[in-house]
Amino acid sequence: MNSSPALARKLGTVDAVVIGLGSMIGAGIFASFAPAASAAGAGLLIGLAIAAIVAYCNATASAQLAAQYPTSGGTYVYGRERLGEWPGFLAGWSFVIGKTASCAAMALTFAAYAAPAGWERPVAVLAILALAAVNYMGVTRTAGLTRVIVAFVLAVLALVAVAGLTSGNPQGNDLSRNLLTDGWYGILQSAGLLFFAFAGYARIATMGEEVKAPQRTIPLAIIIALVITLLIYAVIAVTVLRVLGPEQLVDSAAPLVDVTTAGGWSWASPIVRVGAAVASLGALLALVAGVGRTSLAMARNRDLPSWLAAVHPKYKVPHHAEIALAVIVSLLVCVIDLRGAIGFSSFGVLLYYFIANTSALTQIKEQRRYPKGLQVLGATGCLVLVAALPPTSVVVGVVVLAVGAGYRLIRLRSRDAAG
Repeated sequence: MNSSPALARKLGTVDAVVIGLGSMIGAGIFASFAPAASAAGAGLLIGLAIAAIVAYCNATASAQLAAQYPTSGGTYVYGRERLGEWPGFLAGWSFVIGKTASCAAMALTFAAYAAPAGWERPVAVLAILALAAVNYMGVTRTAGLTRVIVAFVLAVLALVAVAGLTSGNPQGNDLSRNLLTDGWYGILQSAGLLFFAFAGYARIATMGEEVKAPQRTIPLAIIIALVITLLIYAVIAVTVLRVLGPEQLVDSAAPLVDVTTAGGWSWASPIVRVGAAVASLGALLALVAGVGRTSLAMARNRDLPSWLAAVHPKYKVPHHAEIALAVIVSLLVCVIDLRGAIGFSSFGVLLYYFIANTSALTQIKEQRRYPKGLQVLGATGCLVLVAALPPTSVVVGVVVLAVGAGYRLIRLRSRDAAG
């Protein structure tokens, strides 16, 4: 008999929506518009809607799987249970590499808004090492801190929107006439890059044991949280495009700061910088914890080197995994730019959710909460957006996937030879 106590069902729909917003509205919005504009210009507005649709499909697949497998590990576990060990491994490895790139992107975003010109990379490395040290001692973001960060970020975004929409000197031409200027390939590429800004939406999907009436609450909360997030992102996207124009946006290292400056609200620029820095550090702290724990789960199954499975005797954190992550991310921020980090992150995470959708497709009628069409659309959307990502992101992603698969293949052959 399982003696493990169940989590208390204390959360209602509003609570679940707030947690979802806290997972989605973060540093991504400060970083992803410039790379998306480089791909699609004003067409990034269409890309934003496409990214939201794919995110919704992915979240429903995760919700359906989490209801059947209420355990840690996410799609690493779902893939192993529904499709086999290899798909599970590829999901876990895709998550680890994608979220490692997300760590680099968050560190670079923090530095873009907080560091003096020319000091961005050293400051990014210092941020990584500092937060790795904090996380090493078992300090992660609490739910209360998450709500404070979200409230502050929302206030900052409202400030940017007011500054931009009241600007009397917009640089963007009629946006409605320029949505398709860069063609559908550019729009799909922007959708893949903007998918990065929705990271965290599946947090609601894993709350089946904590919410009241989960079969009703989870689907409703996913829709509400995604719609609110999409509306906020759309307002900011229109504001940035209106004030800066696509051409100036492409070259902007800190576009939301540039919006306040161009709108004549220079006094607000330091507030926006602080908002971006706080959001980036909060996201980076959560990412370090998440990647470390997924690496721990994979190492316990020997899908990663067993050295990574060590847990600190005092602080009870996967300290070897987090040390390795800090070193790798520090190296990444020295050689990669923000667009490359976002593209590579989207590559890994989209493949992760492709396996989630495929896993959900195999569930029988009694296990289903959503129509299969959503999983088909989600899986197809993930593959299309992966294919449309910048070619460098795709090539590097395929090589890193191959390295991981090669490691596992060697390990399996060594085990068979020893047995």
